[in-house]
Amino acid sequence: MSDGSDVTPGDESSFDQVLSGTVRRTGALAAGIYLLSAADPVLCLASVCGVPTMAVAPWRRVAVSAAGPLSEAVREDRLVWVGRQEDMARLYPNTAAGLPYQFALAFTPLHGVRRWGALALVWPKSHPPSLTRRERGNVLAGASRLTQVLDQTPASRDIPDEPRAVPLHRPGPDPAQAGLAAADLLQRMPVGALGFDLQGRITYLNDAAAQLLGRRADRLLGTLPWQSVPWLDDPLHEDHYRTAVLTREPVAYTALRPPDHWLDIRLYPDDSGISALVSPRPHGPTADTSPPRVTPGPAATPTGTGTGRIHQLIHLAAALSQTVTVADVVNVAADQILPAFGAQGMVLAAADAGRLRITGHQGYDPRNVARLDGLPLDTDLTPAGHVLHSGFPAFFADPAEMARAYPRASELSGKRAWAFLPLLVSDRRVGCCVLSYDDPHPFSAGDRAVLVSLAGLIAQAMDRALLYDAKHDLAHGLQQALLPSALPDFPGLAVAARYLPAAHGMGVGGDFYDLIRLGDSTAAAVIGDVQGHSMHAAALMGQVRTAVHATAGALPGEVLARTNRVLTDLETDLFVSCLYLHIDLDGGRLHLASAGHPPPLLREPAPAPRTLALTVEPGPLLGIGTGAEADYPVTTLPLPAGAVLALYTDGLVETPGTDITDSIAALARRLTAHGDQPLDDLADSLLQHGGAHRARTDDVALLLLRNR
Repeated sequence: MSDGSDVTPGDESSFDQVLSGTVRRTGALAAGIYLLSAADPVLCLASVCGVPTMAVAPWRRVAVSAAGPLSEAVREDRLVWVGRQEDMARLYPNTAAGLPYQFALAFTPLHGVRRWGALALVWPKSHPPSLTRRERGNVLAGASRLTQVLDQTPASRDIPDEPRAVPLHRPGPDPAQAGLAAADLLQRMPVGALGFDLQGRITYLNDAAAQLLGRRADRLLGTLPWQSVPWLDDPLHEDHYRTAVLTREPVAYTALRPPDHWLDIRLYPDDSGISALVSPRPHGPTADTSPPRVTPGPAATPTGTGTGRIHQLIHLAAALSQTVTVADVVNVAADQILPAFGAQGMVLAAADAGRLRITGHQGYDPRNVARLDGLPLDTDLTPAGHVLHSGFPAFFADPAEMARAYPRASELSGKRAWAFLPLLVSDRRVGCCVLSYDDPHPFSAGDRAVLVSLAGLIAQAMDRALLYDAKHDLAHGLQQALLPSALPDFPGLAVAARYLPAAHGMGVGGDFYDLIRLGDSTAAAVIGDVQGHSMHAAALMGQVRTAVHATAGALPGEVLARTNRVLTDLETDLFVSCLYLHIDLDGGRLHLASAGHPPPLLREPAPAPRTLALTVEPGPLLGIGTGAEADYPVTTLPLPAGAVLALYTDGLVETPGTDITDSIAALARRLTAHGDQPLDDLADSLLQHGGAHRARTDDVALLLLRNR
């Protein structure tokens, strides 16, 4: 049999020989060829050798722009090696979410006269964490031979709708005579025995197996069991087979053949296929048996990684991708991750200046958490610091295991089993996640693989959240420093104010309000809106407030004109709407000037309350360089005793798809109906009407004044 080195280029059979020969020479379990689609930048799985095509179905199409080792190999035109599941979780957490299996992987570009795609190779988890020089040479040589074959094909090589299964030929003796003796042996056994090829097709079964599966042998031979046996048509059965093929480790689980026949099924894989033993379980699953469980070997009992767990992990990844703040990450961990892994306790800690700062927890006594908060990273009180320093997770199935290394940890937590997961992002130590159990809990290889993958996802979410919270705290501090900390008290004037940041972005904007004492019975009220939501907008808002304060007391039109000159001199590219009121309490008069701001509302008092949108002749927005002195006309109106003035920014009345005039009219009706309430209650009512409970795209400022 040729090893593929002397084949004729351009022939499909020669391509198969080269691919099969590459698998043999590298010692890999399996290989796949991904070809670049001409229609879009996607890598499509074209050929598979050593595993069934259904086993790799979830990874048939991979975007070239995706954050994963396969795409990276093609984009950077280099061999990418991932030797351990921990490396996959650390370097490519999104890929790890869909590949929670313990194996080693290599991805090599196929780049000849054009970029064809990539070769993917899989080794069992027993492979050392790194490639030897010889192995690397064999991998690159195999990729080179495959590229040569591809270069000899027509310019456009068709990508099949389904990946082609390439047989893996391994030399060996003629098994004919031994096969007959083996068939006689298996026929005499009381348990069901089946043989599968690597594509999942049944190649042999004895009479006992046919009887247990409930189908005739001639209806089963050559078929996929989950297609020919109706009650096996469940993704869980197919995934058990995929797990055995990809990990090359035995898998055992319990299945229900309707209506009430429970069967124990064990799968034993090797490079040629899978042998299965099926035996009846007389009394069904025991009381402590959960839904069908995968086990890594005949003598082991921990659960493995099946379709349900994979889908669960993908769901958790999607939930974590939606988190914004550290509190969001903690909530997802508490609400979804704990139930998913049957844990009763959780602690999330972030690395901060050489210490572990606890950012969230559940299932722990707050007093114990307080004792653990702020521990140095080199503490020997718990494994958290060591785990974070080393980058390797630690699992303790019972208190005895924990006590051998950390005698005091068990007493502090009150738990009986722990998983300590380092949160790493590109070798940066973000923090540590601890899952704990009230009872002893063994961690199978599958559990550990999934938890390590999950840790990579949590690390990415935590890293984003810590950065967001830091920026948000900075923005919030700036916003609070620029807004008035308190409004002056006037005997004849009741005041209430509210500010709500936008629900998206950094939570900082340019809306502002102020109330300025001019005398015992005179005051100036101002409200404005700087264009945009950024640090720049907030800083400009502070400059506008300062300019208004400096000229307050002059005529309203003059105050706005001088403020406009200040902004024009600053040469800012942001514009500001503003409303300035001079309030004469003794005379019961209002003097108003507007720079393109929404009109204020005036609620006249009982006995016939009504609310009017005051007509104010507007001037230009502040900051617009007109080349001449901007004119801001002044409007004078009466201010009845008991009247309520409502000044607001457009974030309170602008709703997509609704005319702003209708929104202002609706706000006026709300003010009429609730205007007799205390101003604080009235402010909350107006905000609720304006949709403060919904996700806002603009910030909101509201200033209410009542003439007593």
